[in-house]
Amino acid sequence: MREILGRRRRLRFRRKARTARQEAAVTFAVGWDWPVLPGVGLAEPVGTAESPGRGGLWTRPRTGRADRPGAERPGPGGATRTGGDGPVCACPDPGCVVPGAHPFDPGLLAATTDERMIRWWWTRRPDAPVLLATGGRAPCAVSLPAPAGAHALRDLDAMGMRLGPVVATPTRWSILVAPYGLERLGELLYAKDSVPSSLRFHGEGGYLLLPPSTAGTGQVRWERAPLAGSARPWLPDVEAVVDALVAASTATPGGGSRLAY
Repeated sequence: MREILGRRRRLRFRRKARTARQEAAVTFAVGWDWPVLPGVGLAEPVGTAESPGRGGLWTRPRTGRADRPGAERPGPGGATRTGGDGPVCACPDPGCVVPGAHPFDPGLLAATTDERMIRWWWTRRPDAPVLLATGGRAPCAVSLPAPAGAHALRDLDAMGMRLGPVVATPTRWSILVAPYGLERLGELLYAKDSVPSSLRFHGEGGYLLLPPSTAGTGQVRWERAPLAGSARPWLPDVEAVVDALVAASTATPGGGSRLAY
């Protein structure tokens, strides 16, 4: 009986999480005018009777067929993958370095603010991560390794700097900023003595994973959530934060020269 109740709770939690992703995508697109699209997501694990969902066995998303133990599993696009304990991306690339956290089908150019399209996408793929297409009129972002991100936020708070939303994964933090162009960013970075290679700039033609998504690195959350009830979150200019992000990346062990996903 306890097993049945536990299964029901898990199913309710999963349904709630799926609804939350769709409603978050609608809020971003319709309420805030941020163009979004579904990410590729993760392939679902298929285990043996002795170890369900373990053993590095993976199959196409939303399939429950279990083959003989130890058999190769076909991944999306026909790729076969066996072994390993890490998450596997649902794209055809067996060596994907950002599993689940990138566009695939549809491509990035399909990002939209149309509510009907968004609801259709997440009705078909309720587990899909939510991706923001950065640049243009949409927010941009600067991301850095999580320890350096925490360091940078402390410094910015000490300076009395007003910040907008901050997105966090277990490995990286991303500070959302007002839209900027490549020319403006290039001039800003050219003035620096050096810029750590672990910094990433999500501008025109880029994308960023938004909460409440899940990808290969784990759960995506708000480190600094948008103010409740705001018509559209306020965003600082990139010039206001980049000095602190460069300094924090340089000063934090492992936060400067290594590009960690």
